[in-house]
Amino acid sequence: MRINLLVVGALLIVCVSLLTLYSAVYPKNLFDSSSIFFRQMIWVVVGWLSFYIFSHIYYRKLLSFIYPFYFVVIATLVLVLIVGGMRLGAQRWIKIWWFNFQPSEFAKIALILVLSHYFSRKGIDHIRLNVGSLSFLKGIILPFLIILIPFGLIVKQPDLGTAVLLMFIFLGMAYFSGVKLRYITLVLAAGVLLSPVFWHFLRDYQKDRILVFLNPNSDPLGAGYTIIQSKIAIGSGRLLGKGWLSGTQGQLNFLPEAHTDFIFGIYSEETGFVGALFLLGLYFLLIYEAFRITDKTNDNFGKLFSFGIGLMVAIQVYINISMTLGISPVVGVPLPLMSYGGSNMMVNFVCLGILRNIDKRA
Repeated sequence: MRINLLVVGALLIVCVSLLTLYSAVYPKNLFDSSSIFFRQMIWVVVGWLSFYIFSHIYYRKLLSFIYPFYFVVIATLVLVLIVGGMRLGAQRWIKIWWFNFQPSEFAKIALILVLSHYFSRKGIDHIRLNVGSLSFLKGIILPFLIILIPFGLIVKQPDLGTAVLLMFIFLGMAYFSGVKLRYITLVLAAGVLLSPVFWHFLRDYQKDRILVFLNPNSDPLGAGYTIIQSKIAIGSGRLLGKGWLSGTQGQLNFLPEAHTDFIFGIYSEETGFVGALFLLGLYFLLIYEAFRITDKTNDNFGKLFSFGIGLMVAIQVYINISMTLGISPVVGVPLPLMSYGGSNMMVNFVCLGILRNIDKRA
């Protein structure tokens, strides 16, 4: 019987996540019911339950719920701008008891479902064999109008990282569905040309992050502090790391947000270059499986959805790790299945469950 790499990869990443989160809270001795470690364990259990449920529900039954789910996500994105809590200059969460619900995380899967449904109905017999079969109107304009409202609401929060992620997922799925490469290039070029205009709409802290990316030492005790400490943590891990619970940057609390966006920094400090390669190998397993399922299935909706999920994981891993290394701006994108967060954990497990379902029925 073939070992399922989706299950193995997700299980190992979650185990690594819990060990790293334990290390993050160990110096503070916070292990009660309100600690991030305890909460993450709960969300891991809920996540695996979600994986089991969605891996056993025939994925094409989701077609009837795609657009109702899409409009519910839009409603929650509007609601978060009205009653959402503000933290670190962003309004992205709705407080529900002890759980901070983040609608933008669910917008990822909603848009992948909507785009998969839209592009799979364009009459493409063999996806990627009919390259160039979609016009600029049907391939770019119409699907962009579909994602425009949630995209704008996410930018308004502001959550620039998720907005950029959604844009690249959209362009990637459009190209995979047969949109001409020159149309994709045109959109990217337009984005570059309009970037000076977008600059004036950024918040002050977002501008600081971009300026610090260009010159990390311009504000070493302010906006550049976190990225400097992150690079110190990763570099000090060297080849084999300092050992679990032995990283100075993590144990002495030099690295802010070590349990969320910068969890790769504290993990790399304790496990070194070898540990970082191991984690990247696990993500490679997930991405490889998603694209293998894409190639395997003959159903256009399943093919597009699995491609979108593989692309989403790949982009998130790249953005998160590159920002902790200082080779891209800090935009607040979590590391899938590693970073602390219930919404992110739920969405990733639901996506993997649907992937598993497509794989079984391909």
